[in-house]
Amino acid sequence: MPPAIATDHRYLQIARTLRKEIVDGVYPVGSRLPTEHQLCERFAASRYTIREALRRLREDNLVTSRPRAGTRVVPRSATSSYAQDAMSIDDLLAFAAGAQLTIESNEMVTIDAEIAARTGLQAGTQWLSVRGYRQAEGASAPMCRTEYYISRTFAAVGRLLHRHTGPIFPLIEDLFGVSIAELHQEIAAVVLSPGLADGLGVEAGTAALQMQRTYKTSEGEIAQVTVNTHLSSSFRYALTMRRVSG
Repeated sequence: MPPAIATDHRYLQIARTLRKEIVDGVYPVGSRLPTEHQLCERFAASRYTIREALRRLREDNLVTSRPRAGTRVVPRSATSSYAQDAMSIDDLLAFAAGAQLTIESNEMVTIDAEIAARTGLQAGTQWLSVRGYRQAEGASAPMCRTEYYISRTFAAVGRLLHRHTGPIFPLIEDLFGVSIAELHQEIAAVVLSPGLADGLGVEAGTAALQMQRTYKTSEGEIAQVTVNTHLSSSFRYALTMRRVSG
């Protein structure tokens, strides 16, 4: 059974489900997705809705579609650097599809002053801490250092992470029936400590960019804070703004 579709934008939710299944290997590279008719039946959705969901997957370079040949899963290009455009919460689901997270630690921690200062979490509270490095397939060095801090309320998700390759917040949504409604993002320049520098294969003191994302539920509860530390030479953030005529 697919996850319950809780918003009016059904094609986004359907794309999220299919994207997660592609990332998790339900549909491996080279395989075909079910036909539009089969997807319509599975999701009880119109052909237009299914086509919009497949369009999103094509935009993420996860699939390709050809007349009479169906929709096939394609490999994502391996790279040690990437650009990231401004995106919606739903679009963030594709963020880690091409980069495997190697987990170094997965444990409950008490937030100390250093972590509190970096994340905005309250010192003395307990959170599930998941730390490791993301590396693109075929790359010689990690793409970034990743830290997850997950609310104690949702800490049971930690048991699933050893076999999960995509973003974590969709698992929280599916397991606990909550909706991530707000995401706050900050990007700051940092200098790598000896430990981080060693993990990223560079010298201590190297410049880096640190991206912090805070995910809140529809009820305003912080579900997850993610801190990604990237070498400044391998990360570019692009933002396009358009004037809205009033």
